[in-house]
Amino acid sequence: MRAPTLLLGALLAATVQAQSASSPAPAPAPEFPQAPPPPYVAPEVPQGSGPFRAVMRMESGLPTHTIYRPADLAALGGRKLPVVAWGNGACVALGNRFRYFLSEIASHGFMAIAIGPIGAPEVERISSGSQARGRPAPGSPAAYQLAAGLFDLDKLAPGVLPAPFSTAAQLTEAIDWAAAENRRAGSPYFNRLDLDRVAVMGQSCGGLQAIAAAFDPRVKTLGVWNSGLFDNPRRPFEIAAAPVTKAHLKLLRMPAIYVTGEPSEVAFKNADDDFARLEGMPVFRAWREKTGHGGSYREPDGGAYGKVAVDWLQWTLMGDADAARTFVGPNCRLCADPLWHVKKKLID
Repeated sequence: MRAPTLLLGALLAATVQAQSASSPAPAPAPEFPQAPPPPYVAPEVPQGSGPFRAVMRMESGLPTHTIYRPADLAALGGRKLPVVAWGNGACVALGNRFRYFLSEIASHGFMAIAIGPIGAPEVERISSGSQARGRPAPGSPAAYQLAAGLFDLDKLAPGVLPAPFSTAAQLTEAIDWAAAENRRAGSPYFNRLDLDRVAVMGQSCGGLQAIAAAFDPRVKTLGVWNSGLFDNPRRPFEIAAAPVTKAHLKLLRMPAIYVTGEPSEVAFKNADDDFARLEGMPVFRAWREKTGHGGSYREPDGGAYGKVAVDWLQWTLMGDADAARTFVGPNCRLCADPLWHVKKKLID
């Protein structure tokens, strides 16, 4: 690690910490009831409601990420798995943080790759991502700060994340690894992955990371969940290690979905503003009543958000006509659901 890079990372992280300490605490958002998470099961126990129940595992060639894929690869026959790279909320570097949501996606015939290794079981259940910590990912601002001795990981107060523990670049790393495994003879994924059908998605901090990673030419669709870019062009990098700004939105050219909770949630206005700025591409903007920033990710099979994510991926990556009905037409499924509010561009 070069000294100038280390110093830059340390200074950046210290600046972010100082800004956070001096900013007034926002008014607490209302909390909404959620279905309780399912009982914990071991990573190798298949999950999800789809036809290819999925397991959660780590692979030696990508120890900084967690893989979600169908338990029985032979059952796929000749079907190949599209790839979904996922960034966690709160920049958490723990790949089981969104286990139920990502298992649901994988069970419908996808490989989902989340930033971070598998962490403790409670990571899957706690409501606040800032309480899930793990270790900073290599190359993250928090990793530079830790190496510089600016904080002690074991002495941080509960809920304190001094700088992003993950980076947008890790989504690209996930796609790179999948492409290499698809080519590698002897890999369990040899010729089983579809690198012509790739999505990047993420929640909150991970949504900013997904927008930054969407400029990779291999990416065919974008999912931004409880997230959206800030007017301040420095903020996405400061809080998510995502080198992207509002000005970059005009360069995107792919189907995108933005999902949030109701107007009181912190990402609502940013998501609406991104939607207004995006042009020349299909964009679906939806928000759900009685839903906060935490969405429904920790409900069984990812709750309502899990169903929407699966349909979006099946439509935009696989061309599934039935899945398209969730989004297309004045009477689309979400359009007709009284809990959902919808805006669209270049979709109907």
